[in-house]
Amino acid sequence: MIKKILPFLLILVTYQGFSQETIKTYLSGTDKDHTKQWDFYCTAGRKSGVWTKIPVPSNWELQGFGSYNYGHDKDKAKEQGIYRHEFATGKITGKKVFLVFEGSMTDTKVTVNGKPAGEVHQGGFYRFKYDITKLLKPQGKNLLEVTVDKMSANASINNAERKSDFWVFGGIFRPVYLETVPDKFIERVAVNAKADGSFELDVYGQHLSTGDVIEAQVKKLNGENVGKAFLIKANPADSTQKLKSAFSQPLLWSSEFPNLYQVVVKIKNKQKTIHQIKQKFGFRTLELRNGDGFYVNGAKMILKGVNRHSFWPETGRTLSKAVHLMDVQLMKEMNMNAVRMSHYPPDAEFLDVCDSLGLYVINELTGWQAKYDNTVGHRLVKELVIRDVNHPSIIFWANGNEGGFNTDLDNDYALYDPQKRTVIHPWEKFNGTDTKHYPDYNYMVKAATSGKEVFFPTEFMHALYDGGAGAALDDFWNQVLLHPHAAGGFIWALVDENVIRTDKNNIYDGDGNHAPDGIVGPHREKEGSFYTIKEIWSPVFVDLPKIDQNFNGQIPIANRFAFTGLDKCTFKWKLVNFPAAVATETKASITASGTATSNLKPDAKGTLSLNLPASWAQNDALYLTAYGTDQKEIFTWSWPISTAQSIASKQEKTTSNLSVKTEETGQSLVVKQDGIAYYFDKTTGYLEKVLKPDATISLSKGPLLAGVNTTLKSFSFKADEEKTIVESDYQGQGNLHAKWTFEPGKLVKLEYTFNQQGDADFMGITFNYPEEKITGVKYLGRGPYRVWKNRLKGQQFGVWHKDYNNSITGETWGYPEFKGYYSEVNWVVIENKEAPFKVYIADQDTYLQLYRPAREAAALSNNNVEPAFPDGSIGFLKGISAIGTKFQAASSMGPQSQKNKTDGKTFNGTLLFDFIH
Repeated sequence: MIKKILPFLLILVTYQGFSQETIKTYLSGTDKDHTKQWDFYCTAGRKSGVWTKIPVPSNWELQGFGSYNYGHDKDKAKEQGIYRHEFATGKITGKKVFLVFEGSMTDTKVTVNGKPAGEVHQGGFYRFKYDITKLLKPQGKNLLEVTVDKMSANASINNAERKSDFWVFGGIFRPVYLETVPDKFIERVAVNAKADGSFELDVYGQHLSTGDVIEAQVKKLNGENVGKAFLIKANPADSTQKLKSAFSQPLLWSSEFPNLYQVVVKIKNKQKTIHQIKQKFGFRTLELRNGDGFYVNGAKMILKGVNRHSFWPETGRTLSKAVHLMDVQLMKEMNMNAVRMSHYPPDAEFLDVCDSLGLYVINELTGWQAKYDNTVGHRLVKELVIRDVNHPSIIFWANGNEGGFNTDLDNDYALYDPQKRTVIHPWEKFNGTDTKHYPDYNYMVKAATSGKEVFFPTEFMHALYDGGAGAALDDFWNQVLLHPHAAGGFIWALVDENVIRTDKNNIYDGDGNHAPDGIVGPHREKEGSFYTIKEIWSPVFVDLPKIDQNFNGQIPIANRFAFTGLDKCTFKWKLVNFPAAVATETKASITASGTATSNLKPDAKGTLSLNLPASWAQNDALYLTAYGTDQKEIFTWSWPISTAQSIASKQEKTTSNLSVKTEETGQSLVVKQDGIAYYFDKTTGYLEKVLKPDATISLSKGPLLAGVNTTLKSFSFKADEEKTIVESDYQGQGNLHAKWTFEPGKLVKLEYTFNQQGDADFMGITFNYPEEKITGVKYLGRGPYRVWKNRLKGQQFGVWHKDYNNSITGETWGYPEFKGYYSEVNWVVIENKEAPFKVYIADQDTYLQLYRPAREAAALSNNNVEPAFPDGSIGFLKGISAIGTKFQAASSMGPQSQKNKTDGKTFNGTLLFDFIH
């Protein structure tokens, strides 16, 4: 019986030996959260000169070894890292074993059992592999030794990768693994699947022989076959085996509908499968039409993108799928559809996520502002393209950045890419594209009116600290949409690259003002621009700045999707009332809600009809939320219904009817109402303090005309049985008239009028209140983030509570920031250590100022991202300042970024102060 079974087992083993997929065996961990300890020796800097352990993958600086350097540092550390690791493979008869490095910084020398695995690899961001089959021991453990030089022996590598505006690290920062394949195997494939269903497949087989067949079967991701398998007889003389097929009406890949398929490719001989691989892909067609635009599947595309560094503060360039997923989801949440890899190819897993969730990708060969030489450049282009060629998300290859273009490499990309994606030079006009970096508004206008190239700046709206990004984006984007050949743009940048300095007690270091360029912080903390971008780049565009009593429920909208009809989206509205300032809660109560529908096709405009109740105008606000095909929020728009005047009028009366009394003491006029004393300085006309029976409220030095030199011309008061009026008049570079009214049974009222000369960064009145005594605010207005004159969109109207903080954008990340300007504020509760008080603003479109944001430790000397603020602590303003970018003053960023025009106009305002409740 045993003799009968043995031949069968031999056949089974033989068959299984031929029928195998590539086996991947990790020698390192898989990501930043799953590492393996290797032996390690660092030659210089921290923890050097001794053998110890290090987690792999990692950047060794973050593990306490060597020295940190930013790319701008003239003198960089040159330490080596020496790794040792033992591994076993088992029997490898009839197999080949490759040792694969996903990325190692920078020059990497590899030996196995004391023998070189191959040439030293140069280039820090690229996958490379060695055939180590002949170096392995048939039994027992093998010794892997890796020497990594942080600085390359090739000067062009250092110039391209390490003289740069980003952190430069050392180490094996991506996974290391073995690939085990049969002796006859498929090395790689390259797919070219078009929107018309045509399918071409380049198969790169090794050791093929006459009689071999290459077979391909397209499948859905669930394994269901799509069409029939197709095959060709292998031609061993050809390095590439080409297969073709066609499919009827495949589901297409785009950022809106990221439909993926897979192809199973086999080498077969006499019906036996020798080796097979699976490759995901998408059917889609890319076209750059000169003098027209960029098209995906026949639809003109506007790229709404951002530049993304591969970065995590505790682990440098060593990331994880969780980080990749987080970043793509954040971009999608901002209604982005594209991302540029700055300034190197990312982890392959990141591209997998872009494929599956839908983001267009510009993939980039490193070359920050200097190029690779031909010696390494040709090889690195090949390593880049053959790794990433099958990702449908990739739409362009970028051959370097800002002058780091080796033009001898421009034609190399097509050698390995059957899709022949367009090669661009980010920053210059090339190949029919204009990708100018950091255009100002005038350039945008000129490009829109006379530009010939397909226009998409691959860096713009530099987001240093709180500047750029969403600020001025509204004006810029309007010009993009006017441009007949526009293809969008890419904001700089997604993430603040502030790294943990393990050599400096774990502080966050952004290398001064070089790295805090993100829309989000190092741990992805959202800045205010996040929500501005979300609204401006919403594919459902709502063109309704305000609603009034004539509103009839009709909302002008536009469909800015490329492929999605709005009938596939969901619209929900609700009417709400807000809690009063005296209430403890902040949540609005919903009084009515409903849904709405639209049949607008892509690129069409129309009206969304809301079936509101007849009593809609009796509510405080209207909210409208659009949801995409994935039922995730596209954006929520909000409009106040109740006016600031009506809200203030409801609060005007108090329960007390005690008479008002006045007295003069030296330089002070004291007005007493409801047991509270208001002290005015007769020499300045300012309120100086408020005394309650149990507390002193240090509100002072106001009202002051913000930013304008004036002098007191008159101060008077008039008291009778009904009320007391205190008035001050100021003249100078502007004029201010302030009138305080103290009346029994009513809140204290301040009415003011002012005018001033010339354009102004800000306009209005301010008071002082000691910052050390403030604890927080609650307010009805737009929030929870602050605004700038050129960054008003994105905030929701409602009641917001904010604890005091001194957060500095890009340096401390305690968001939302407390200090700054707030829009459409109807009332505010000033919470403090003395006694809280309320201010009702009886005017539309008044901004609240809360102090002046602290200056960054490494603030730019040009002050482009340091908007002007009044000297006062708490302001009630009719105009606020704009913010610029790292490279541009606000004045060059478009209409909304200009100073406030006074035009001889007189401004009026009314405030009601409640120190009682």
